[in-house]
Amino acid sequence: MLTTNKFNRLFYTFFLAIFIFAIFFGLNKAKAAELKFICYQDGNECQVFEELATKWGASSGHSINIETVGYEVIREQLLTQVEGGESPDLFRITDLGGFAPHLLDLTPYVDADYWEENYGAVLPWTRVTPGDQGIYNWPTQLSVTGPYVNVTMFEDAGVDMPEEGSSWDDWADALREVKSALGLTAGLAMDRTAHRWAGPAFSYGAKFEKDGVPILVDEGFRTFAEIFVGWHKEGLMPAEGWPAGAGTAYRNAAPLFLDGTVAMHMSGSWMLGNYDKNITDFEWKVVPIPCGIGGCGAMPGGAALSGWKGTKHPEAVASFIDFMAQTENAEYFAVQTNNVTGHAGLQKSGIDYSGSSPVVAQGLAIFAANAGKAAESAPQAYWFQGYPKNFAIYGIVPDYITKAITGEMSLDDALAAIDADLAAKIAE
Repeated sequence: MLTTNKFNRLFYTFFLAIFIFAIFFGLNKAKAAELKFICYQDGNECQVFEELATKWGASSGHSINIETVGYEVIREQLLTQVEGGESPDLFRITDLGGFAPHLLDLTPYVDADYWEENYGAVLPWTRVTPGDQGIYNWPTQLSVTGPYVNVTMFEDAGVDMPEEGSSWDDWADALREVKSALGLTAGLAMDRTAHRWAGPAFSYGAKFEKDGVPILVDEGFRTFAEIFVGWHKEGLMPAEGWPAGAGTAYRNAAPLFLDGTVAMHMSGSWMLGNYDKNITDFEWKVVPIPCGIGGCGAMPGGAALSGWKGTKHPEAVASFIDFMAQTENAEYFAVQTNNVTGHAGLQKSGIDYSGSSPVVAQGLAIFAANAGKAAESAPQAYWFQGYPKNFAIYGIVPDYITKAITGEMSLDDALAAIDADLAAKIAE
C-alpha cells in the first residue's frame, strides 16, 4: 500500500512532469516562426510552393505566409524594399546579381556537399566576392530563351517553317510571308527587355563582355540593332510591343501572341505552362533557337528562391529552402510547374513529364537543347546571366533602342548613349 508520503511524492512528481512538459511545449511553440514569402509566378509556381510549404510546416512546426504578386513588383519594387531593410523573409527572384549582397548564406544550416553536387553550376550566380563559397539560392527553375510559333498561321498561309539551324534572317523572311498572306499587322513580337534581345544579338556576333568586363556596342551588337530597328520600321514587329513602352520598363509580349496579332513570340521556357493552359483556338509549338555567325544565341537564366540575410528566423528560412532543394521535392516542383530543373542529378536521370501535354514535353526538350547550344556556341550568355549588374543592362538597351525605333534619336546616338550609360553603371 502507498503511504501518504509516497502518494504525495508520486503526486508531486506527476504534476511536476506535466508542468515541465507544458513549459517545454510552450517554449517550442514560442520558437515556431511565421515566415513571409513574396512570390511571383509564370504559371502555377506559387500554388505549388503553398502545397509543399504545408508539408514542410507539418514537420517543422513553422508556417509560411505566401503573398503572390505580379512580376513587375519583383522587378521594380522588391529590391528597393530589401535595400531599405523592409524585406520579407523569403522571395522568388530573377535579378540574382542585384539581390546577391542581401541574401542569407544557407551554408551553416544545410549539407553543403549535397548542394554543391546538385546545384554547383548555378550557385556562383549569387556569390558576390572572389573565393566566396556561400550558398544563397535554390533554382526554382532553369530557363532559356527561344521562340514560340503559331503553327496554324503558318499552315493557313502555306509557308514552310525554316529548319533547325536556320538564321533569324530566314525566320524574318518566313514571317513576312505569313504576315502578307494572312493580312496580319505584324509577324514577330519580343518581350521588351535586353534579356530576350541578347540571344539574337549573340547570333549576329555580339560578345557582351571582354576579359570579364561588359561591353555592348561592338560590331555584332550594332548589326542586330540596325536589323531590329528595321524590323519595326517595315512593320514586321508591332507598334504595341517595344515602341509602346518607355524608359527601362519591362513589357511582356505574350498578349500579342495569345490574341493572334503575331505568328512568333520571342520569349522563354517559363511561358510553357501559360500557353498550354490559355491557348485553345490555334496550334502552337516551340522551335529551335535561330543561329548565325555568332552561334545559336539563347539566354539562360531562371528564378531562384532565396532568403533575406536580415531575417529574424535564419534557421527556419534555411530549413524551408533546403526542404525544397531535396531531390524528391525538386522533382515534384519541376513536374507540377512544367519547368526545367536546376538539380544536376535529376538532369542526368531525367524527369518524367508524361503527365504534361505533348506540346509542353516537346517544348521542354527543345528549350533544354537551346541551353546546350548556347553554352557551346555563345558562352558569353552564361557570363551575362551571372554579371551582378545585368539588370541595369536589361533596362538600358530597350530604353535607347526604342528611341531609335520611334525616331526620337538616331541609331548612332542611341548606341553612343547605351555605351555611356553602361560605363556609368559600371562605375557606380
